[in-house]
This record gives sequence, structure tokens and C-alpha cells, in this order.
Amino acid sequence: MKKILVTGGAGFIGSHLCEQLLELGNYVICLDNFYTGREKNIRPLTKNRYFRIIEHDVTNKIHLDCDEIYNLACPASPVHYQNDPIRTIKTAVFGAVNVLELAKKTGAKVLHASTSEVYGDPQIHPQHENYRGNVNILGPRSCYDEGKRCAETFVINYHRQEKIKVKIVRIFNTYGPKMRADDGRVISNFIVQALKGEELTVYGDGMQTRSFQYVDDLVRGLILMMNSDDSFTGPVNLGNPEEFRIIDLANKILKITGSRSKIVFKPLPEDDPRQRRPDISLAKVVLEWEPEINLDEGLRKTVNYFKKEIVY
Repeated sequence: MKKILVTGGAGFIGSHLCEQLLELGNYVICLDNFYTGREKNIRPLTKNRYFRIIEHDVTNKIHLDCDEIYNLACPASPVHYQNDPIRTIKTAVFGAVNVLELAKKTGAKVLHASTSEVYGDPQIHPQHENYRGNVNILGPRSCYDEGKRCAETFVINYHRQEKIKVKIVRIFNTYGPKMRADDGRVISNFIVQALKGEELTVYGDGMQTRSFQYVDDLVRGLILMMNSDDSFTGPVNLGNPEEFRIIDLANKILKITGSRSKIVFKPLPEDDPRQRRPDISLAKVVLEWEPEINLDEGLRKTVNYFKKEIVY
């Protein structure tokens, strides 16, 4: 039985990962400071005697034994990471260093959750792992984008210098149950607005595109990456290559929810990418991974979750 640490384990993605790792027969330690993670996300797991919760901030040193570490700790939605940009940078960078120092002491393998945001507002489409990105280092999103880019640099250099076993994944837009209603991401925004009968807020003209992967597909990819040969460090893109315009997403959610809400348009935020779509050729070859759940199916599951989650 492996002892696995999941930092940010009470978050949207982290809680799904903890659940799956337990189902696979592991001992799982969830570490979270509950800044954006929620106790309710992991409450059902507390009945499992192989699950442990530690309330801790990854910007402080970590002292425990483990075999593997999934480093997911960091606010990931613009609303949250721009609310306290200095805290976001510290979590991304110092958190990664503390995880790597723990791995140096214990010999644990580290999977670091990076992001498609390292590509910024991309000038090539779709984005492959060799693309170096187009990030505004002084912009309002840079606290997250540059924090994650710097963290990747730490991860790969701890691998080269300290011989730590590492994996880097770049996660593209992910959605599903356990998303926060107030996290500011486009799918949760649209679903909550539609269910409440409020206007759906589209920023810009709605012609910008995104690619959306369901959380179960991502979790499967994370575990495959952790279990891949130690010689493969990545980075590797994990995302759904199907591309949708934001205006089409809004109309799709209106149809699924049966809402009569109207769509309103507001100015596009600074540095908001016009296009985002992963090239997952590497994941297909090395991990034999690709998404299985299409957008309609995933949205229906997510809408059903929010119907029980929100107060109308």
C-alpha cells in the first residue's frame, strides 16, 4: 500500500483525486489550508480509515513520510488567484519548493500540477508542450501564470540537481461536480446563472474559444502520469482538444438547464486568452490517455450537481 500526499486535496480537483486514489487501495493524506478547498468536498472520505486530513499551508515546511506527492495546492480560478496575488505567487512557488524539499528527504515521487496558463495568450494553436508561451509578466493574471512557470523551473531543476523523481502536467480547463459556485470559472458561472434565472455574463464578444475536460478524465490522466516510467518527466498537456466558442457554451447550458435567462455581454478582462486548445499528442503516445467524456455528458452531470448545491 502506497502512502500518497495530495496537497490541495480538499479542492475541486484534489478531492476527486483523493477519492480515486483511495478506491485504488492507497493510504491518502489530504493536506489543505482550506483557503479555496472545502471540508465538504472530502467529508465522505473521512469514513475511510486509510484517509487522513492535515490542515496546513504549503508555504510552510512539511514534515511527514510518503511515497508519492501530487502537488495541487494553489488557487486556480481568476477570481481567487487575483484576490490575493502575493499569496498566489507564494503558494505556487514556495509551495512547490516545500514539496520538493520533502521529496528530497523522503525519496517520494512528485507530480506537479501546472497549468495551460503558462502558455498565456497563445500565438500558436493548438498549444503543444514545446511552446514557450506568451505571458504578460506585469498583467493581472501574472501572479498565477508566472508563479506556475517558476514552479515548473524549480521542479525540473530539483530533478536535475537532486535526482528527485518528478512529473509535470499542464492542466487545461476542467469542470465537474464539486466546483465552487463562486469560483468565477465560465462553466460554473453560466450554470449557476442559468439555474437562478439570472443573465448569463459573456465577456467580450463570445467568439473566444476554450476546451473543456471533465474532471474524471483529468484524474485518470494524473494517475497515469504518476505511474508512467520515471524517465518521463513531462511536461505533458492534459485537456480535451474539442474546442468551443464561449457563446456556444452559453447556449448549450441554457438548453441543458431549460433556462430562459438572457445573455449579456461585458468587456473582456485584460490578458484573457482569445484561444485555448491543447495538443495532446504526447499524452496519447506516452500515457495512452485521451478524454472519454464529451461536453454534453459532462455538463449534464455538472448541472445535476449544482441543482443540489445552490439555493435558488
